[in-house]
Amino acid sequence: MLIVALHLFARDGYEAVSVSQIAGELDMTKGALYRHYKSKRDIFDSIVKRMEQQDSEQARENEVPEESIEKTPEEYQNVSFDDFVEYSKSMFEYWTEDDFASSFRKMLTIEQFRSEGMQKLYQQYLVSGPAGYVKDLFKNMKIKDPEENAVKFYANMFFYYSVYDGAADKAKAKCQFEQMLDKIVEEMKQ
Repeated sequence: MLIVALHLFARDGYEAVSVSQIAGELDMTKGALYRHYKSKRDIFDSIVKRMEQQDSEQARENEVPEESIEKTPEEYQNVSFDDFVEYSKSMFEYWTEDDFASSFRKMLTIEQFRSEGMQKLYQQYLVSGPAGYVKDLFKNMKIKDPEENAVKFYANMFFYYSVYDGAADKAKAKCQFEQMLDKIVEEMKQ
């Protein structure tokens, strides 16, 4: 149910999609859908909750911190630069190839201009949240100019999300992202 609703939200925007549309796509009545979720907002909140769970799983699988540096500073001590680069490649794949994460990203991209709440989620998941996370890791790794390098590092990833979305050859776009990331990493190591 969530993925069907998320696909509709990603295609048409959250505000434009009705509970009737979601129920229709699921080939069920609105009443049947309301037995699972109280409202469209409840569906949306469940989508956000699932994203939070998946984000935590991604961090655990890649052995990087799940929480902010303020909450778990000790976890930031244990991340190597090379492991973080591999995690970043894995996250690019996740945000572009995982159906749920990719649809969530597209929905937030559409909705960021329509409400303050969506703008906050967009920032948290796709802009200031990841950029701040990278900066905190770089600062802990004693990387020179951590904020500037975090912007370079993450801007590449963010840019290639759009390249990937519009690419006829997705594998080529992913390869271009990885090559550019490797180039940025080499420059940072000098």
